[in-house]
Amino acid sequence: MPHRDPAGWLWLKERLIPLRQARRPAAAPGAAPAAVRTAVVTDSAAALPADWVRAFAADGLLTVVPMPVMVGAEIYGEGEDDIADTIAVALASGRPVKTSRPSPGQFEQAYLAAQRRGFESVVSVHISGELSGTADSARLAAARVGIPVEVVDSRTVGMAQGMGVQGAVVAAADGRTAAEVREFAEQQLARTKVYFYVPSLEQLRRGGRIGAAASLWGTMFSIKPILAVEDGRVVPLEKVRSAAKAIARLQEIVVADATGRPAGQARLAVHHFGNPAEAGLLAAQLAEAVPGCPPVQISALPAVLAAHAGLGVLAVIVGESGTPADPETSATS
Repeated sequence: MPHRDPAGWLWLKERLIPLRQARRPAAAPGAAPAAVRTAVVTDSAAALPADWVRAFAADGLLTVVPMPVMVGAEIYGEGEDDIADTIAVALASGRPVKTSRPSPGQFEQAYLAAQRRGFESVVSVHISGELSGTADSARLAAARVGIPVEVVDSRTVGMAQGMGVQGAVVAAADGRTAAEVREFAEQQLARTKVYFYVPSLEQLRRGGRIGAAASLWGTMFSIKPILAVEDGRVVPLEKVRSAAKAIARLQEIVVADATGRPAGQARLAVHHFGNPAEAGLLAAQLAEAVPGCPPVQISALPAVLAAHAGLGVLAVIVGESGTPADPETSATS
């Protein structure tokens, strides 16, 4: 564990404090916390902050399987190579950029590593099956190993998926069963929304992530689209006449969503690719418009998503903070 607690670890401790305060009636005062029995596995489309990965990968609680990106004939792995500049140059020059799902063997290795570390089960949370076959690879791997694996199709992407993974880590670190870890992850996922703006729909169209008819939005009359992820798919949300108006409208949509959440519960994350200044400005405006929200997380899109969204994307994820309910309490509620 790093000497200085990273932001992700601080968030986890905040969630665990109430869990450790008299949440276990059978536990004696001062008793050690429950042993962690379930490991969490995800893929790099979850866009998790680097501090989260560093903090929880060391003891095997969290494993992120990289998703491959192909630039021309070269294959790169998220986290294994610094490929952001390579992708940006390729997209700007019109070179083909493609993505693929991880192999079942990569997930098999992750699950077996968890078993060797003494975990009793795994919860594996992945990018929407409508956008990638990653969850299918995970299911194939789960059938090959002796350790029980719960595979969750997040039906979303980016930090919306990441918030579900963080929820799984919270529940796993509290010693919950695999079924409880999965349930809390799914609860967190159900509360997330993804809204984003792209200067052009061409890259999404090339990758088959949005229909050809919808891509006309980005070519007719200089229309700038605002999109969302609904039930695992990228869908057009609104069409705006200029980039400035599209970003302003994106902000309005996010603020309306976030302020409609339970008081103090909204969490926001902003993704970008090649436009960090725009992302920083948007995050500052959102922080001002949504009082009481934790600091807005700002991060570049992972390579596997940037390859489809293209340069200039701005994505905002709206989610909620939460703590897994005590099993006895939830059973009687």
